[in-house]
Amino acid sequence: MPEGDTVYQAGRKLTQALAGHVLTRGELRHPRLSTTDLADRTVLNVRTVGKHIFIRFDRDLSLHNHLRMDGSWHVHRPGARWRAPAYHVRAILAHKAAEAIGVRLHDMALLATDKESTLVGHLGPDLLDPSWTDEHAERAERALAADPAREIGEALLDQRVMAGIGNVYKAEVCFMLGVSPWAPVSEVDVSRAVSLSREVLLRNALNSRRSTTGSTVHGRELWVYGQARRGCLKCGGRIMAAGQGSGVEARTTWYCPVCQRR
Repeated sequence: MPEGDTVYQAGRKLTQALAGHVLTRGELRHPRLSTTDLADRTVLNVRTVGKHIFIRFDRDLSLHNHLRMDGSWHVHRPGARWRAPAYHVRAILAHKAAEAIGVRLHDMALLATDKESTLVGHLGPDLLDPSWTDEHAERAERALAADPAREIGEALLDQRVMAGIGNVYKAEVCFMLGVSPWAPVSEVDVSRAVSLSREVLLRNALNSRRSTTGSTVHGRELWVYGQARRGCLKCGGRIMAAGQGSGVEARTTWYCPVCQRR
């Protein structure tokens, strides 16, 4: 599933392409929304909250969508060949200079802009919120510490704690904290966990090439995620992978058994 930085980049791309323009084509290919025509609507701005995207139009209307595992937005010149088959396209928003194509979008809904909180009000603080304050950090810390026996890896993925962390940053933040993803929250510095989570997302929000190590050398951008065939960049030991969570919450987790105490 896309991480918060990927969703933020999608929102920024849509803002640059659509904001301030009147749509000449606004088609939604969704059973509940197929009769809606957004042509002649003006796109005001695009808001991202964790992994959710809201495209805001004039006359108090927002289009909500979630990328989940395979969704994406493509922006190009009108008339350009689509980079996805037409049967995967769920939204077409276009004006004279640009066309935005929503591919495999999920959870699509139209709602009044002032009702957006009904879809995201249950989430924890958005780690990429431009108005982030100490109050947001304290709220996330309290939510993270609320269940001391919970595994830190699972807690970091809980969007009700703080919004934006996915499986990549879960593994990377645990490594940077020096703790096993299976360690109980009670053994973790929750304040540092929150600050590190926000730091790595902010660092990558405007970068097309994700890096948590500070390196842009191919294969050395991440500490542990997906690195089971490579030695640890810190100790040289073997990176391991194992399952964490159950059911729909199950994820593969990467870690260094030397650098991350168990």
